[in-house]
Formats: sequence, structure tokens, C-alpha cells
Amino acid sequence: MNHITELAPGEVFVFGSNAGGLHGGGAARTAYEKFGAVWGQANGLQGQSYGIDTMSGLKTLGAEVASFLDFARGHPQLTFLVTEIGCGIAGYRPEQIAPFFTDVPANVQLPASFVR
Repeated sequence: MNHITELAPGEVFVFGSNAGGLHGGGAARTAYEKFGAVWGQANGLQGQSYGIDTMSGLKTLGAEVASFLDFARGHPQLTFLVTEIGCGIAGYRPEQIAPFFTDVPANVQLPASFVR
């Protein structure tokens, strides 16, 4: 998946956030500037974006991904475009994050680096 600059109706930009929801850099900034992310809201659906806390450790990140996948399963009418969450400012490698995305519903599109 290339750099996402626009979304079609029904598409949701999935980005990594920090616990404070301070969307100052990386994909979080894009989510805030273009796709309706809410300043001060770290996770969940926000406009045409969905935040996942990637800055509070891998255990928290894994729990956040599990919650996101449950949300995606409950909203099959939406298509979720997952960015390389955790692999920018948070400093993780794709091979550390990809295992959290093992049981992915059909409406979730992952970056190539997360697909095994």
C-alpha cells in the first residue's frame, strides 16, 4: 500500500497514535490534517480514521490491534486501510507488529510489510 493521501467513501485510515492523542507527526498528523482524527483522542474511530496507541509498549499495542480487529469485524461495510503502525516514530520493525494481524477480516487491508 502506497502513501495514502485521499480516501473513498467508506474507507478508513488506520494510524498509530500516542496515548495522549497528540497527532503531531507521521501518519497521525496525516489523520489529523486530512481524515478527521481528533486532537486529544488516542484511539478508536475518529472521522474517517481509526487510531491505535503504538507508543505505550508492545503489550498495549497488541491489545489495541485486537480491539481494532473486533471493531472492523463489526463494521463490514467499511474498508480499513492500515498504515505501518508502530514502524515510524514508535520505532518498531514490521516483523514485530505483523504477528498482531494474524486473523484479519476481509475488510482490513494491510501494508505489504505486515503480510507473511
